[in-house]
Amino acid sequence: MATQWKNDQPIYLQLKEQILAMIMDGVLTEGEALPSVRKVAVDYQINPITASKAYAELVDEGLVEKRRGLGMFILEGAKKNLLKAEQEKFLTEEWPEIIKRISRLGLDPKELVKASENNTSH
Repeated sequence: MATQWKNDQPIYLQLKEQILAMIMDGVLTEGEALPSVRKVAVDYQINPITASKAYAELVDEGLVEKRRGLGMFILEGAKKNLLKAEQEKFLTEEWPEIIKRISRLGLDPKELVKASENNTSH
């Protein structure tokens, strides 16, 4: 289960992003236990401290809780809160840049919508 890590971002952040994506995609569900730090370290061939740091960030963001003696669990409402935060981030950070690029390229927004409808109707 080893993964190719990118050099432009710390591994713990990449691991955290993978876990966030798995929560948003429903692969990991609310109330479910996350794999132990040791298991993640072995599976991904990373230092346990790196895995622990990724988990700590998830706790700090209120998406995961540590249950003494049981491990880490995804909190109820985590997916909803995560989705809301990701939507806000997209609308405030990414969307304005996309709009600028569309404008720079001289693309017609109506044509883009039509093209995206054609591509998603497969």
